[in-house]
Amino acid sequence: MHIIFATQNPNKVLEIQNQIGESHAIESLLDLNFLEELEETQETLEGNALQKARFVYQKFGKACFADDTGLEIESLNGEPGVYSARYGGPEKSFEKNIDLVLSKLKGQGNRKAQFRTAIAYIDKIGKEHHFEGVCKGDILKNKIGEGGFGYDPIFRPEGYQETFAQLSIAVKNEISHRGLAVSSLIKFLKA
Repeated sequence: MHIIFATQNPNKVLEIQNQIGESHAIESLLDLNFLEELEETQETLEGNALQKARFVYQKFGKACFADDTGLEIESLNGEPGVYSARYGGPEKSFEKNIDLVLSKLKGQGNRKAQFRTAIAYIDKIGKEHHFEGVCKGDILKNKIGEGGFGYDPIFRPEGYQETFAQLSIAVKNEISHRGLAVSSLIKFLKA
């Protein structure tokens, strides 16, 4: 079965295809030569995921899913949250995003945080389904690791000494917010 993943991020596609295996083929927007940026104008992760999924479903008429992920830092009242991708400015620079988070947390004792992913899946007949995954952890004072993407070099999940940027894709998929949300989606698809 082919499912469109409403993303142009090859890292996300690789993570999810590794997790979903051969039961479903994931097509990204790049695979469909769709290069326009999808709007994210909602105030919640769930709203943004649904907005993107609805747009892709209407455009291509195929089963699809979209996600939105936010890093929610306790001492920053849940920031950057729904604005995680553009926290440091409109150009989506994760270097600037990380720098802003680290500067706002300077001298802060409470570095608890969580990543949260919301997935909106629209099946081939247009019915909407929602899934969520949460991974708790803390924000380090410096970047560590070369793998992953986004805030991965500064986020250490609970129970681990390594950051997301140091963990293998297999381990990250097992414990990450996106991995947990995708696991719920996969269980639903296989039911």
